[in-house]
Amino acid sequence: MMRSHGRRKEAAAALSIFSNLFLVVLKLLVGTLTSSVSVLSEAAHSGIDLVASGIAYLSVQRADRPADRRHAYGHGKIENISGALEALLIFVAALLIMHEAANRLILKVPIRSLDLGIAVMAFSIVANLIISWYLFKMARETDSMALEADAQHLLTDVYTSVGVLVGLLLIRATGIFLFDPLIALGVAALITVTAFRLTWKSLGALMDAKLPDAEEEIVANIVQDHSSQAMEFHNLRTRKAGSHRHIDLHLVVQKDTHVEDAHQLCDHLEEEIRAALPRSTVNIHIEPDSVFDRRRKDQAEVQERAGASGQDDQAPPS
Repeated sequence: MMRSHGRRKEAAAALSIFSNLFLVVLKLLVGTLTSSVSVLSEAAHSGIDLVASGIAYLSVQRADRPADRRHAYGHGKIENISGALEALLIFVAALLIMHEAANRLILKVPIRSLDLGIAVMAFSIVANLIISWYLFKMARETDSMALEADAQHLLTDVYTSVGVLVGLLLIRATGIFLFDPLIALGVAALITVTAFRLTWKSLGALMDAKLPDAEEEIVANIVQDHSSQAMEFHNLRTRKAGSHRHIDLHLVVQKDTHVEDAHQLCDHLEEEIRAALPRSTVNIHIEPDSVFDRRRKDQAEVQERAGASGQDDQAPPS
C-alpha cells in the first residue's frame, strides 16, 4: 500500500518534469524569435518550475522511506523542505523577471512575430491547466506537500501566461510595446505572492504546527466514542511531516483496569484513528484515574494559592 502510494506520487512528479521541460524549450525558442520579455519571463518561470519539479520528484522518492535508526520518525519532512525550496525558487524567478522587464522598459525593444507568441502562450495555458489539475488531484489523494507546491507553481504559470497572452493581444491591437514589460512586472508580483504563501505553509510544518482543528476533532470524537472504557483524555499533541501525521495523547482509565485490557483498548483506538486519518503514527499513554485525580487536585491547589496571592497583592494597605 505504501509502495503504491509512493509510486503514484513519483509518477505525478515525473509528468510535471517532462511537461515543464517541453514548455521551457518552446517558450525560450518563441521568446527569442519574438524578442518578447514577457514570453522570455515565462520561459524563466517555467525553468524555475522545471527545477522545482525535479526537487519534488526527489523529495517524494525519499519521503516515503521507512523510519531508520537515524530518522526514527521517518523522512516525511523532506516534502516540507522541498516546498520551502520551491518557494525560494519562485522568489528568484520573480527577481529575474523584474530585472529583465526594467531593462526592456528602458531599451524599448520592439516585438516580432506576435501571432507566434500568442499561439505559444495559449498552448501553455491549456497544458499547465491540465497538469496542475492532475497534480492537485494527486496531492489531495496522497496528502503530498511536494506535489501541492509543484501544482501551485504550474497554476501560477497559468495565471502569468494569461497575463502575457492579454499583453500580447493588447500590443497586437494597439501597437503599444510598453504593455510587454509592464505585464512582465505584473507576472513577477503575482508569483511573489504565491512564493510567500508556499513559504508560510512549508515553514508551519517544519515548526511542527498542529494538525487542522477538523482532524484533531476526529481524534477526539473517536476517543469519546469509547467513554465506557476510557474515562477521559488530555495532552493531545499532533504534528505533520510531509503526508505523515504524528498523534499522541494521554488516556485515563479506571485504576483497576487490567493491563491487557488497557493495551487492547489502545490498539483499537490507534486502528480507528489510522483508518480515519491515513498515514498516522499514534502513541497513547495510559493513566489510572487515581493518578489523574491526584494531579488535578494538585493543580487546583496551585491555582487557588495563586489566586489568593493575587488578591493579597491587590488589597489596599490598612
